[in-house]
Amino acid sequence: MADESGRPGEPGGEAGPAAYEPAAPAPLGVVREPTGDAAVDAVLDRLADADHLTADGHLDVYEDVHEGLRTVLGALDAPDRTAHHPPHPVPHDHRS
Repeated sequence: MADESGRPGEPGGEAGPAAYEPAAPAPLGVVREPTGDAAVDAVLDRLADADHLTADGHLDVYEDVHEGLRTVLGALDAPDRTAHHPPHPVPHDHRS
C-alpha cells in the first residue's frame, strides 16, 4: 500500500525494493605485462589505483592515465634535437 503521496516504501506505504548497495572496491586481478618503456610503464602503473576506488572514481584515474600516455607517446614524435645538434652552439673563431 502506498502513502498519501503514492510513493511506496514511505511510512504507511508498501515496502519498496531493497535499496541498492554498491559493492565495495575490489582488485580485478588483471596482470599487466611491462612494455619495456619505463615512462609508459610508470604511467600504466597508475591504473592499479582504480582497484581501490568505487566505479565512479575510475574515470579520474583513466583520464589521468590517458593524458600521461598522450604526453609520453607524443614525445616520441618530437624531433630529437640533441642527436643532430650539440646542446650548446660551439663558438666560431673567426680569426685568421
